Amino acid sequence: MDSLNIWCWIIPALVGIISGILGYLIGKGSDTSTVIDRTEDIETLEKKNSKLTADLEACHQKLSASQKAKPASEASALAPGTVPVVIPFDAKAAKAAFGKTVKQDDLKIVEGIGPKIEGLFHNFEIKTWKALSETSVEKCQEVLNSGGERYRIHDPASWPLQAKMAYEGKWSELNQWQDEHKGGKL
Repeated sequence: MDSLNIWCWIIPALVGIISGILGYLIGKGSDTSTVIDRTEDIETLEKKNSKLTADLEACHQKLSASQKAKPASEASALAPGTVPVVIPFDAKAAKAAFGKTVKQDDLKIVEGIGPKIEGLFHNFEIKTWKALSETSVEKCQEVLNSGGERYRIHDPASWPLQAKMAYEGKWSELNQWQDEHKGGKL
């Protein structure tokens, strides 16, 4: 009976030692110091980046030129002292499109914005759909960055667009857009 107990200990110990030696030899034999040359990939990406930067600059120039060439009637609509057009909020239409009650200027209707992110926007005096729709993506990212590292992972690229649809009362369009763009990403 005692000799049986000894073998119950010796056999697993021998298997473990042999496995350890084989693992060491196999690991030592594989070459893990292989370096992959990605110089061509980097150069290709740098060229694409340069082209995209040039395209972006051309778009900015076109935008500047078109803003300078606006007719006087449009310029007067933006003049100080004029009353902005207010689009009335239709809670019934919003509820019909989303199947839930939507409160006016609830930023959480924008996919990707939750209660904490909404609070960050409120800290920056962005409290309405109209205000969010007129906020640049860069400013949205600045708001997220103010919340710390955990908020920097969010992508606010579509938030002004979604807020504009909400402000303009385009509820079915907003709902459809959110269904087609999972996670609120363009």
